[in-house]
Amino acid sequence: MSNPMHDRGEHYLTTPKAEPFLERLIFNNRAPILVAFFILTLFLGYNAVKIQPDASFERMIPLEHPYIVNMLEHRDDLENLGNFVRIAVAVEEGDIFTAEYMETLRQITDEVFYLNGVDRSGLKSLWTSNVRWVEVTEQGFQGGTVIPDGYDGSRESLEQLRQNILRSNEVGRLISDNFRSSIVYAPLYEKNPETGEALDYGEFSRQLEEKIRDKYGAENPNINIHIVGFAKKVGDLIEGIASIAWFAGITILLTTLLLFWYSRCIAGTLVPVFTSIIAVVWQLGTLKLLGYGLDPYSVLVPFLVFAIGISHGVQIVNAMAVEAGKGFDAITSARLAFRALYIPGMLALISDAFGFLTLVFIEIDVIRDLAIAAGLGVAFVIITNLVLHVLIMSYIGISKGGVRHVQNHGEKQDRKWRVMSYFSHPGVAPISLLIAVIGLGLGLYYKQDLKVGDLDEGAPELRPDSRYNKDNSFIINNYSTSADVLVVMVKTQEEQCTQYNVLRAMDRLQWELQNTPGVQSSASLADVSKMVTKALNEGSWKWYEISRNQTIINASIREAPAGLINTTCDLTPVLVFLEDHKAETLQTVVDRVEEFADNFNNDEHTFLLAAGNAGIEAATNEVIANAKDIMLLLVYSVVSLLCFLTFRSIRAVACIVIPLGLTSILCEAIMAVSGIGIKVATLPVIALGVGIGVDYGIYIYSKLEKFLLEGKTLQDAYYETLRSTGKAVIFTGVTLGIGVVTWIFSPIKFQADMGFLLFFMFLWNMVGAIWLLPALARFLLRPDKMLAKARAAK
Repeated sequence: MSNPMHDRGEHYLTTPKAEPFLERLIFNNRAPILVAFFILTLFLGYNAVKIQPDASFERMIPLEHPYIVNMLEHRDDLENLGNFVRIAVAVEEGDIFTAEYMETLRQITDEVFYLNGVDRSGLKSLWTSNVRWVEVTEQGFQGGTVIPDGYDGSRESLEQLRQNILRSNEVGRLISDNFRSSIVYAPLYEKNPETGEALDYGEFSRQLEEKIRDKYGAENPNINIHIVGFAKKVGDLIEGIASIAWFAGITILLTTLLLFWYSRCIAGTLVPVFTSIIAVVWQLGTLKLLGYGLDPYSVLVPFLVFAIGISHGVQIVNAMAVEAGKGFDAITSARLAFRALYIPGMLALISDAFGFLTLVFIEIDVIRDLAIAAGLGVAFVIITNLVLHVLIMSYIGISKGGVRHVQNHGEKQDRKWRVMSYFSHPGVAPISLLIAVIGLGLGLYYKQDLKVGDLDEGAPELRPDSRYNKDNSFIINNYSTSADVLVVMVKTQEEQCTQYNVLRAMDRLQWELQNTPGVQSSASLADVSKMVTKALNEGSWKWYEISRNQTIINASIREAPAGLINTTCDLTPVLVFLEDHKAETLQTVVDRVEEFADNFNNDEHTFLLAAGNAGIEAATNEVIANAKDIMLLLVYSVVSLLCFLTFRSIRAVACIVIPLGLTSILCEAIMAVSGIGIKVATLPVIALGVGIGVDYGIYIYSKLEKFLLEGKTLQDAYYETLRSTGKAVIFTGVTLGIGVVTWIFSPIKFQADMGFLLFFMFLWNMVGAIWLLPALARFLLRPDKMLAKARAAK
């Protein structure tokens, strides 16, 4: 006996006008398409398993910013002041003046010297020949290496070492103020000068742990090793990536359990999870083929791709369950679900992809890599969700248990949807809008405190109690020169960098900076000249000044360290040691230097910003500050344009986009209140949140418009929307929110911050689509006119 609903569906499906070309193409070639997908998955899966963690110093900085252009242009004239590690070798008891300590320090220096990636010519420790002492005697200058000639570890040798250190001007720099630790300073090559291979930060960090910390710190109870620097920080982040696998497993498990609870169907649970994982596999395989790795930031993108796949997969399962509940078979249910969802689904996913791709306009390569990775992932979700998913389900179908679940819970759910449909009621909608306006006002008020850049000391990408941040705290507390160095480059004509006017201008800049909040100390060629001039005049502080006699100046800088003068004497740096690298500190110091440069740059000397790790961070902060508003404008412009092209209505665009805008403002307010700054790690979250959040609004609006055009009142149309699509939107928002909230426990702080922010954005975007969109529709869509137009059309 034939099923009348099934017969009607077959007739409907075979009507040429009702059957889109894309649907015929896909469903008339199911087997060949699935075979092609299987072969593609094997190929890309083979490449995906070979993808490696990757990080590059240059890819994490804004190469096109003027500061970085200046730094790279003069990189050969300066010591590598941006990419280095500092290894503090400390004693638990006693001081460094023991034979045992000095032997350990010598061995560590040798170990570091032979590490791949170290610029050996710039290596510094008490055992290297470039660390010297100088003094003035009756016979003139005397000096030598800090390690005494004929050092043998005896008490006399150690006492001579102490005297040399006190005369070396290295106390507070290479030697701690309390003489209980000293530093091995190792500048690094970004690329091996012989092979051209990029430095493997993960491997370099592991070498530091195995050959330095474990070998000397673990075996000797009186020795503690503290390591800081960009390479070590990135190495620790790469190490933390391993823990991300656990969070991936937890996210997949929670999503699977919640999907089964929602659908009560094994196929409706496993197929969306499977196809979402396939999208991730395709993404990783393609990235490998394109030559990309996974840096500490883009490694989180597969999570988002999986989340987006699940978000749209739930809509497919929900639509098929509704059609199966009407009596249609598996292939008919799949075709009807595809027909209902492929336009809003493609619109939502294309909006996601273009939203992510707007990040390529930010001049930082890791963010551009993240944009490309996310864009590729979403492109693959379009295929796996709208093609692979529905084709697999067309063979399997929704189980009887899933169909019964839809039918048995319909009446109970109908009461819930009836209550929620009052969000579109003429009496409730104004209250919702008033609440939204209040939320907007609070968001705008609190977001005023949002800062660009780091707001904490140490490495904010890691937990405050992480090993790296403890090491950083040790160095800050025991050395007068911090790890945060801003380098101002002073450019002159050749052989003119030691002229009186140049040194005088440098000295004036130092005086201004040393009276600037956040500056710990500074050093330059002017300091060397003043110190030697004083020494030449019996050590009298009256002579601690830059001499106007050029001959005396030339004599005073003869023994200047190599890092303070280049071979052609047309560039010399001013080193500014900062108390921290917080956004306010960097901005204050940079503003002071730029103001000084504007007033004092001339034909003789030009002050250029900036090198050093603090200079790089200042440039990065400026790029992010300038890019944030442009990026949001592009994201919203792209989303609005795509929505307009689909729905051909400015009012529809406003209904979809306004809740997203409120979410963005509230997210920034939460960041300000929570002490999370806008930086490389968090800036993409705002764009990602908008891209993913627009899905909810598109699905809700497309159904709402369909029912309105059928002649239903707004409240009835919204009730039907909630019954068919709203429950899937609510479930998706909650499921994805639960999936990412587990990131809060990650050892990587920026992943925890991203998890917290995405949790809020997933949930609030869902709330905006369910609660605020129908209220906006009450005032913007003019439902009474739409209803009259629909009835007149009949």
